[in-house]
Amino acid sequence: MQSIFAKNGCETPEPVNAQVKGCVPSWLQGTLLRNGPGLFSVGDSEYNHWFDGLSLIHSFTFSNGEVTYRSKFLKSDTYKRNIKADRIVVSEFGTMIYPDPCKNIFSRAFTHLCNAIPDFTDNNLINIIRYGRDYYASSEINYINQIDPDTLETVGRINYRNHVALNLATAHPHYDDEGNTYNMGTAIVSLGRPRYVIFKVPADASDEERTKPALRKMQQVCSIPFRSTRFPSYFHSFGMTENYIVFVEQPFKLDMVKLATAYFRGVTWGSCLKYDKDDITLFHVINRKTGKVIATRFHGDALVVFHHLNAYEDEGHVVFDLIGYEDSSLYDMFYIQNMKQETKDFVKANKSSSLPICRRFVVPLNVNKDSPKGSNLVTLTDTTAKAVMQDDGSVYCQPDILFEGLELPGINYKFNTRKYRYFYGSRVEWSPQSNKIAKFDIVTRKHVEWRQENCFPSEPVFVASPGAVEEDDGVILSSVISPDPNISPFLLVLNAKTWEEMARASIPVPVHMDLHGLFIPATV
Repeated sequence: MQSIFAKNGCETPEPVNAQVKGCVPSWLQGTLLRNGPGLFSVGDSEYNHWFDGLSLIHSFTFSNGEVTYRSKFLKSDTYKRNIKADRIVVSEFGTMIYPDPCKNIFSRAFTHLCNAIPDFTDNNLINIIRYGRDYYASSEINYINQIDPDTLETVGRINYRNHVALNLATAHPHYDDEGNTYNMGTAIVSLGRPRYVIFKVPADASDEERTKPALRKMQQVCSIPFRSTRFPSYFHSFGMTENYIVFVEQPFKLDMVKLATAYFRGVTWGSCLKYDKDDITLFHVINRKTGKVIATRFHGDALVVFHHLNAYEDEGHVVFDLIGYEDSSLYDMFYIQNMKQETKDFVKANKSSSLPICRRFVVPLNVNKDSPKGSNLVTLTDTTAKAVMQDDGSVYCQPDILFEGLELPGINYKFNTRKYRYFYGSRVEWSPQSNKIAKFDIVTRKHVEWRQENCFPSEPVFVASPGAVEEDDGVILSSVISPDPNISPFLLVLNAKTWEEMARASIPVPVHMDLHGLFIPATV
């Protein structure tokens, strides 16, 4: 399996024409940008984890029914230093590079301990995000790298810390109807108690010449103190409704002491994450206009959460859908040594691990403290989710199970913050990568799948038809790779409504498996 998923990728710096079979809709005009790990060894040194690979960005550009492809490595400082040294010299999530004993280790130790955590790599391999009119390769660190979405050239590096005291930030922001960007991060080193910070970057944050970073106009929405100073919650994404932010403070935590001393104890950053199955999950609901947190303590059973699907308000409730696990084994599956196993051995090793389950939680916005203890405060009729009043005035939330075995979710983003019906994602059946993508109907609780033998599709991306009214009026885009040398990599185009294949654009060069990205419509 390593030959397909952890194989070193290569650049295609100039656009190449894809061979289109079928019909790409003429209205589909723009560029699908994708990001993911693409280089797993430098010289004789190799990364230990799939999430460590150096970022390789690729794009599929649609114009008048034709498709062109190109790819380039993100020219981060990490990439440049590794290539110059012809070996891996910068530590990543699952690969620790220890200080050169000839260097001043004592000075480094003092710096790391004073800053609580070491400075991270700038290998932004997870997603592409927009701030103002600028696009950035991003991951969960304090650095982002600006890219040119047309040429894929790396423009320059931005440090969140120059604009707000953040040590970590998500790679999954939200965008409102006005084009403003909302994101959140972790301020481990800050004045006062460490906190989670939610911030907004206005749509007009980029100057006319686009010479100044959009982050200079960042506005803090609110901050939430850590429940435990030593063990802040890990988070990968968050939810947003028209008026509220939903932050899940889960019992999957960073051990700050271990993180600060990782270099000197010989452990990786990944090993500093711990899951406390006996703890609870807290659900924070924050008014995104006033920055005030709803005082009611909403909580649920222990969960590990990476991706949110959507959130919206309905008859005095906040409804939020997410994908939850009952253990933290997901990261372990993607260590390269585990991915080298034959499929049957991989399945056997991981079948006892929890599946990703799409869950719907509902919290009432106006909690009456006089409600009978043990009563369900959810009055919506289209869900079995419960919010049960407790003796101490807190509310215990139990989810409505929507679907089992789906990850890398996506929706028609025009329905983000709104009541919606459909979501899309990769089916998970205990292989390192799914070979199916699916569409799920929340109303009927039914789903349809696309698959092709020996083919592995990436995260499905929905693009709406011009003037579309119906939620699923549009196309699904997914890049597909195969270990079969007789099957060229291709960009799949599905009719999102009928789930029928409309076209595939075969790419005449190697394509790597990616993680996330976004579609940028062509400007008129």
